[in-house]
Amino acid sequence: MENIRVTSLSQRLHGHLDRFAGARVLVIGDLMLDHYVWGRVQRISPEAPVPVVDVTSESVMLGGAGNVFLNLSALGASVQVCGVVGQDAAGETLLDVLRGHGASVEGIVCEEGRPTTQKTRVVAHQQQVVRFDREFRGGIAPKTRARLLDYIDNHIESVRCVVVSDYAKGVISDDVMKRLMASASRRDVTVMVDPKVPHMAYYRGAHIVTPNHLEASQATGIEIVDDESLRRAGRQLLESLGAQAVLVTRGEHGMSLFEADGAESHIPTVAKQVFDVTGAGDTVIATLAAARAVGADWPDAATLANYAAGYVVGLVGTATVKPDALHRQIDDSLEES
Repeated sequence: MENIRVTSLSQRLHGHLDRFAGARVLVIGDLMLDHYVWGRVQRISPEAPVPVVDVTSESVMLGGAGNVFLNLSALGASVQVCGVVGQDAAGETLLDVLRGHGASVEGIVCEEGRPTTQKTRVVAHQQQVVRFDREFRGGIAPKTRARLLDYIDNHIESVRCVVVSDYAKGVISDDVMKRLMASASRRDVTVMVDPKVPHMAYYRGAHIVTPNHLEASQATGIEIVDDESLRRAGRQLLESLGAQAVLVTRGEHGMSLFEADGAESHIPTVAKQVFDVTGAGDTVIATLAAARAVGADWPDAATLANYAAGYVVGLVGTATVKPDALHRQIDDSLEES
């Protein structure tokens, strides 16, 4: 009987994954440019007790909503992206990187006077020495918001899922979420949110939110110390948001899915080694969206997201997973179970 169950699960997961090329998803949220300065340290500065980094190279990557786009694109989905950049060099670089990955930038608004969110990390000998950020976390201008919402209204009917990637950099607000939810509801489009705790009230009516363990605890005021407190937190979030489901990501403990009909699924981690959890939440919600867009139910979509996360945390740096690698991850894990 167990073999039959595992075989059935394997067939379903592979079937969903084979249909990912038909997934149509819109990503809206905070776009960021991750700038890396790589080097080595061989001496301490005579001016202050700080290391001197001899720079050997620099690189840039997409962060925030941009990384969600990258994950969906790697999975084979058709993705539209909507967000804000500044009229600056970082914004031009971010747009160029998006174009280089085949993205349309029609849904991205350049706001005068607002810096593009950029995080610069200085890394020496695989160790981050310092990070400095250029950003403005205040709300976007009314004209910018209007342009974003017009884009959403005009394009939402062409997708099955909307991912809200909220990093609290100013794009996501109560007004934006209300308008987005109204547009999605009229067209029967699924809305899923990677949340920030201070904005939790904005997400009422979303179909699913994906807080991590700490965010679920902070949002509910429940100290999560065991299965019972986890269950209470999950159920409280479901009720307060009026959601169909809540997926709590729990690091080495896997994920816990709570559904409005009372169903629960506790999915153990499949990660064999954890080198870097950077961007894992982006991978989770991207895979969840792709699976849901091709008809997977919440438990199967969450299981696929868990496999994808297990793959990327085994790689150094922000990473994505392609369908072939995810097929192998599923097979390897189910063979061991």
